[in-house]
Amino acid sequence: MSHLPFDDEHAPLYSLGQVAEMLQVQHAFLRRLDQQAVISPSRSSGGQRRYSRHDILIVQHVTRMTEEGMTLIAIRRILQLEQEVVELRQELKLACARIRELEG
Repeated sequence: MSHLPFDDEHAPLYSLGQVAEMLQVQHAFLRRLDQQAVISPSRSSGGQRRYSRHDILIVQHVTRMTEEGMTLIAIRRILQLEQEVVELRQELKLACARIRELEG
């Protein structure tokens, strides 16, 4: 059975209006996140923003941080650092596996 677009958490399926309604945020807030490069959703062929489930989770995370008083510049840096941590953990996991392989 083939995978459908909604099976992929990175498939850009949701419009700005749908996301705004889902998360109870203003359209302008989502546009500002894109303009400030906090989150950059995909674009449809007509240029409309399209969000994936993964994007929506990030917007939720960003919304919580803004409610705690963080600026968008700070949030963008936090998201970058969180991504670096994910990548470093993956590298560490691979390095540990390689060490076990060499020792065993």
